Amino acid sequence: MNDITAGVDRRVFLAMAGAGAVALPSMVAAHPEHRASDMIIVNALGGLGNPNEPPDGPDTGTGVDGTGRGGIEQRVIDDARASGLTAVNVTLGYVAGDMEPFEYSVREIGIWDTRLRERPHDLLKVLTAADILHAKAENRIGIIYGFQNAAMMGDDATRADIFADLGVRVIQLTYNPGNQLGDGSMAPQNRGLSPFGREVIERLNANRIMVDLSHSGERTCLEAAAHSSRPISINHTGCRALVDLPRNKTDEELRLVASKGGFVGIYFMPFLDPESRATADDVVAHIDHAVNLCGEDHVGIGTDGGTTGIDDMAAYRGRIAKQIADRRAAGIGATGENADTVPFVLDLYGPTQFEKLAGLLRKRGYTESRIEKIMGRNFINYAREIWGA
Repeated sequence: MNDITAGVDRRVFLAMAGAGAVALPSMVAAHPEHRASDMIIVNALGGLGNPNEPPDGPDTGTGVDGTGRGGIEQRVIDDARASGLTAVNVTLGYVAGDMEPFEYSVREIGIWDTRLRERPHDLLKVLTAADILHAKAENRIGIIYGFQNAAMMGDDATRADIFADLGVRVIQLTYNPGNQLGDGSMAPQNRGLSPFGREVIERLNANRIMVDLSHSGERTCLEAAAHSSRPISINHTGCRALVDLPRNKTDEELRLVASKGGFVGIYFMPFLDPESRATADDVVAHIDHAVNLCGEDHVGIGTDGGTTGIDDMAAYRGRIAKQIADRRAAGIGATGENADTVPFVLDLYGPTQFEKLAGLLRKRGYTESRIEKIMGRNFINYAREIWGA
């Protein structure tokens, strides 16, 4: 029997998952301070690759975290399981570069479909909220297909129908620069959402795809949240009230998203510190601010990284310095990306990251119920609203 079903009959658990019950099983009574592996942990934006291996494609640092064109290494699967990870929104498709966005994105979906077919006992493609619960019960890792740029829509919003049919469940409207839908966080004009962006949001709503505003400019985020007929998400961000950097969201953005039933994921990224050297305490501080602002039912985690640690930090830093320079040259970098920083929190990475975060939240005075919500239950409840049970 898996940890999550300890004290809960497995058939009852699966029946609850299939029925889309609002209340998720809680192990608070059985485990006053249960381990991360006991919880449902959903990374609203992360990776499932080996950061020690350079990616086969363009090294633009867009959430792939070393996942090459081949299969997923056993070490990566083992590390993800050891961390307690239940499901992760992985970045696939076009983010930046010279490739044709639509063609590239369809090809990437095919590559990930092949990876999942090669590991049916390890990985599960997530199409509904219940699939995340099934992944936990079956000791598999749920894979959520997500885009970090909607440039592949071209000038045809009905392409959202195609991507929905192919299993894409999250689409971020922009990356850091602007695109045909609206301005990203690094677009200086902050022009907001375009008419085409409104049309795309309507198609995403109709197809029950999450609208993610993580890299958007402030006006784009506010206008998208107001225009969407369904709740939206900011799957990986920090709080600009604590650190005034463009990749972090203002209180107005966070509050509006939560007030409309949305979800906010806090990342484990350098942008949580003014000097881009964030610590685990910074992660907790940003979670705390978001919870106080949005309420405990709307906040989770979107680390923007994987669960495999770094073997050779010096070599990795050299690779990241080049990556950051390349991103700046390509016009896709963000303020706070510095050559001497790394794209994760130094004392909160690798397979122990979720266990450590849960411990820090306990020390902050968070109850087990609130910790469970932040680690995954809030994302599942939000997913039910968008994807269905």
